[in-house]
Amino acid sequence: MPRQRLTHQDRRQIAAGLADGLTYAEIARRLHRPTSTVTREVMRNGGPTAYRADQAHRSAERRVRRRTAAAPEPAAARDPDGRDPRTVREVTDQLAELLVHTGMPQMTAKVLAALYTTDSGSLTSAELVRRLQVSPASISKAVGYLEQQSLIRRERDPRRRTEHYVIDDDVWYQAMTAAARANALLADAALGHARTLGPSTGAGARLETMSRFLTRVGEDLTRSAERWHRVYATPRAGEHTPADQPIPSGVRPADAPATGPPVGADATRPARS
Repeated sequence: MPRQRLTHQDRRQIAAGLADGLTYAEIARRLHRPTSTVTREVMRNGGPTAYRADQAHRSAERRVRRRTAAAPEPAAARDPDGRDPRTVREVTDQLAELLVHTGMPQMTAKVLAALYTTDSGSLTSAELVRRLQVSPASISKAVGYLEQQSLIRRERDPRRRTEHYVIDDDVWYQAMTAAARANALLADAALGHARTLGPSTGAGARLETMSRFLTRVGEDLTRSAERWHRVYATPRAGEHTPADQPIPSGVRPADAPATGPPVGADATRPARS
């Protein structure tokens, strides 16, 4: 179930925390709330220097009243997948909040969550604007970030002359392999810099360790991503995949790559070859 809205007392604690110079994370821990909730609350109401609990609470109550008074959408238009729109919205909001905690920008997380919670996995810019109640410019910026991370792609409908943003079933495979390629470039650069500065120096040794670590983890990640992509790839009509035969709990297939270092290995400073 989603967390309840911030209370007047919660907002007073936020104001007190800001006055004491606490960070958003420290205030959130006191309230047992996600850091993103506190950050959003403060920035929505004037920022850390202008936040006022009473004023923020009155503003929140006005927003609730406006939403309550708004006319409901026709049943056929509320959710194209035939589900309760309130449930879909709650799932989408919770997923977006978790994505924010992984380091993803807030609007980007909302766009990705909106795509994930549609059965089609495809929405136009106009549909995202309506769902998220934000500007087209905000959608465009978030889409650019997601494309850069290989999390979504564009697909043009020539009949309607519209552009769809699509999330594929193998989106995380694509994102992980893209991340592995980026780490490989970083590892190569770090090794080159280590040689330039001298591997016997503190900086050189640090860069060399960084290079070796990124290289080994990248190799493991790529092998693991490729294997599980084959296992869980969505089959075409009439096809079957190994995913049709679940792997027993606690059993790792013999050909599955180990994801951690060998027992006894020093993961922070690999031995030089």
